[in-house]
Amino acid sequence: MRRRAFIGALCSAVAGPLAAHAQQPRRPPTIGFLGQSTPVAESLRVAAFLERLRELGWIEGQTVAIEYGWAEGMSERFAEMAGRFVQLKVDVIVTSGTASVVAAKQATTVIPVVFAVAGDPIANNLVTSLSRPGGNITGLSTVATDLAGKRVELLREAVPGAQRLAVLANASNPLSVLETSEVEAAAQKVGINFITLGVQRAQDIAPVFEGLRGPADALYVVADPLLNTNRAQIHLLAMTAKVPAIYNAREHSEAGGLIAYGPNFADLYRRAASFVDRILRGTKPGDIPVEQPTKFDLVINLKTARALGITIPPGLLIRADEVIE
Repeated sequence: MRRRAFIGALCSAVAGPLAAHAQQPRRPPTIGFLGQSTPVAESLRVAAFLERLRELGWIEGQTVAIEYGWAEGMSERFAEMAGRFVQLKVDVIVTSGTASVVAAKQATTVIPVVFAVAGDPIANNLVTSLSRPGGNITGLSTVATDLAGKRVELLREAVPGAQRLAVLANASNPLSVLETSEVEAAAQKVGINFITLGVQRAQDIAPVFEGLRGPADALYVVADPLLNTNRAQIHLLAMTAKVPAIYNAREHSEAGGLIAYGPNFADLYRRAASFVDRILRGTKPGDIPVEQPTKFDLVINLKTARALGITIPPGLLIRADEVIE
């Protein structure tokens, strides 16, 4: 009996630590969220992303961890933040904007990358095809350049007498350069002259507006992290110059911009969360097709129109998804 009791006690002593080790909770997966702007500027998009994650069972701080990195509109930070996520061994990287996706792609060929926003993923060599991206990257394309002509038409409709169009763009962003060429082509097609206002840093924005009143009847602001981050300053400068402007996202009109037309970015971030869910549950990113926007916003700020002395045609107001009074 003593021998049997001794063996039983020995087995319990050995099995105890093993059982305790086996019962240790598994570390929740970690998402590296690479924001191209600031937490405030991207608050609505992040909120949509987190809401969809919760609906799918991923609750921040409980079932999933999220590491955030904010570039504040400075593209030179993308590589550093992507590298940090690789060092942290996150399970998936979520990002937006072509430059930040390129940085993530250069940082890793193993960790899955989901882009909530990218202009032309094939032309920029982010994926091999939209239907079967291959590799470790997938996400949603905004078809940014395809919308340039539509924005020029909307601006011409709102300001029918406009003959000179200024195009504000980040000269260091390849996608912005491509969109600028599309804007110029659309302007030439309808007989509008144009001037390009190229910037590369936040400090460049104010100087290019000096003397803008007179040389330009309207302003087209090209989609870009730097310009989105500094949108409040741009709106103020445009109003000071008395120049009506069109933008790519509703946040700009909500902040005072005259017209915004483009994809519903909150919806894109919600859908990006669904991509993350599939990846965390085992689907390879290369097997998830790149998707296109399905919701678009046309937002008009009537308060700004009145301040500029502009009367928006009734037909344009009727087509708007939202009119800000």
